[in-house]
Amino acid sequence: MESFFKLNLEPRSKTGNAASRSLRKSGKIPVNYYYAGEKNRNMLIDKKVLNKAVQSGQLVFEMELDGNTIYVTVKEAQYHPVTEEIIHLDLLRVRRDVKMKFSVPLNLVGDAAGAVEGGIVSQSANQIDIECFPTDVPDSIDVDITSLELNGTVFASDIALPKDTVLLSLEDTTIAVCAAPKAEVETELAEEESGEEGEEDAPDSAEDKKPSDNTSKDEKSTDESSE
Repeated sequence: MESFFKLNLEPRSKTGNAASRSLRKSGKIPVNYYYAGEKNRNMLIDKKVLNKAVQSGQLVFEMELDGNTIYVTVKEAQYHPVTEEIIHLDLLRVRRDVKMKFSVPLNLVGDAAGAVEGGIVSQSANQIDIECFPTDVPDSIDVDITSLELNGTVFASDIALPKDTVLLSLEDTTIAVCAAPKAEVETELAEEESGEEGEEDAPDSAEDKKPSDNTSKDEKSTDESSE
């Protein structure tokens, strides 16, 4: 990734619920900044800037701190229970030379071979966990499904990952499947059931039709008495 969305943060002198409510009314969002070995900092960010950052889809952002350009990622976000807007943000500083875990969205691209035969493609997982350098984390990962055949499955291990990126999700995680249409499946089941019933209703064999020994003896006794 060549460029990062820049966050403009300001120091926050007042803390507590009352101060946070006052900030939100003025269009600001309280932020806590964290970095190992350093003291946590109370900061604030303009709500509009934060919304644009979220809409950018990026997972790592650039910001200025003490005259230095640093990179941060969202450690935790708190949302309003009704509006679902972010009301508090925790930012964690990341080092460009240390790999980290990220959950990255997935995009299915291409037309599945099985879809041409009438199959229905469905996505089972919308994201996967990877490990990479913070400045190399992709906004999303494309999953090529052109070779996905009817009744086939795409697993996490089938995804082509960027350079220096390690898959952390289980390799057998199902990403997408191409299933036969429901009507076709029902037809196949009906045919199978019909076949089973046919076997049960089939006429008895000649051997099964052979009279029992008792019947033969009774008939023979009747014939002799009539003579």
